[in-house]
Amino acid sequence: MKRIEYLLCSLLALVVADGIISQFLIEEGLGREGNPLLKTIATNSDFLIIKMCGAVMSVIILWNMAKRNPKLVLISSTIFVLVYTVILFWNISIYIMSIV
Repeated sequence: MKRIEYLLCSLLALVVADGIISQFLIEEGLGREGNPLLKTIATNSDFLIIKMCGAVMSVIILWNMAKRNPKLVLISSTIFVLVYTVILFWNISIYIMSIV
């Protein structure tokens, strides 16, 4: 269960970091939101709040699921962490390329 806790905390941190970096890139005109559901509110001041609320809700759902099916949550959380790590590195690389 500890591994799942670490993964869910990591996932939450990655989603929040993605939101902060994405909002910065969008506001500076360096990038755009790739999620079609968030694309319409990406320039809105509530973007980060909505993204964080979605992340918290997802982590709560995964935590509750972990009690019934820990293996499924372990696998899916690992995949989500890997995906968000790639997304975060992509966003950071866009920023780095813009200042070089």
